[in-house]
Amino acid sequence: MSRVYNFSAGPAVLPEEVLSQAAAEMLDYHGCGMSVMEMSHRSPVFQGILDEAEADLRQLMGVPDDYAVLFLQGGDSLLFSTVFMNLAKNGKADYVVSGNWSKKAFEQAQILGDPKLLASSEDGNFSYVPDVSSLDVRDDASFVYICQNETITGTRFPELPDTKGHVLVADQSSMFLSEPVDVSSYGLIHAGVQKNVGPAGVQVVIVRRDLIAEELADVPTMLRLKTHADAGSLYDTPNCWGIYVCGLVFKWLLALGGLPEMEKVNCRKAALLYDYLDASRLFSSTVAPRDRSLMNVPFVTGDADLDRRFVAEAAAAGLVNLKGHRLVGGMRASIYNAMPEEGVRALVEFMDRFERGVRR
Repeated sequence: MSRVYNFSAGPAVLPEEVLSQAAAEMLDYHGCGMSVMEMSHRSPVFQGILDEAEADLRQLMGVPDDYAVLFLQGGDSLLFSTVFMNLAKNGKADYVVSGNWSKKAFEQAQILGDPKLLASSEDGNFSYVPDVSSLDVRDDASFVYICQNETITGTRFPELPDTKGHVLVADQSSMFLSEPVDVSSYGLIHAGVQKNVGPAGVQVVIVRRDLIAEELADVPTMLRLKTHADAGSLYDTPNCWGIYVCGLVFKWLLALGGLPEMEKVNCRKAALLYDYLDASRLFSSTVAPRDRSLMNVPFVTGDADLDRRFVAEAAAAGLVNLKGHRLVGGMRASIYNAMPEEGVRALVEFMDRFERGVRR
């Protein structure tokens, strides 16, 4: 069976070159006689994999030396609590809610302390990013939190908020490594790799070292960032295979020319799809043009039965996982780094054929 074009929001498509290399090294990693899945996380061989992955990620993102890079287990939903417990030392942090994931982060903070809602776009079903140019940030807020790219609703911050000098924390899961970012603009970045970088089960956290608390007596050991920073992401057994695959993806990105080149490719792919949507008389985007994601593209026909028919016929044509999230409906194409331009072009061509068939 030939490979399909997989538009899943996550776990998502990976580069074929990476999958081929992982398959070739499955039984014997670099002559050590075993798979990465089998080796001890305390072994020199795996330490080399981990060190190389961190070095390549630092190079890709230009991570400053005063930031720690952590490879953790768990998911974003766990990081919502972990971030608040580690960084909101006074129990106060301010949130911009631009979609379902930032809403969930805000809800977890409400359980743990005294968060403030700075701005929200829930009134428009999160179809846009709220104005963040002049936020009423509390003087004593420990940080300002955003989800920079919302996977479900397909929005992306066109610019970072004015935090009034406060630490900025960003969930970058769906946009991680899709474009250059200035790491020094953030106090902490967290990202689940299953959307744009690797297999499910690894969380990358990039955190300024001075924000890592020395004493957190009321926080469980495994939820303290210091625990993992001090142990070099090896306090307990990490997702060794997941980190290894992430490392292969980092090298794939470096070979392409890094994040500036990746951004150019992603902009071309997104333009192909959005240009078609804007010209279509059947399909339409659900997101304000200024705030559209480069990675996650929801769209609808306005007819639920027609949406279901499109998803079914697209799958039969080898264009899979296009069903939209239940909170938005319709369709959603996640066009992450590893989705080739020909995949997006194939989707647009199929949409055009479908539209002409409906209007015939």
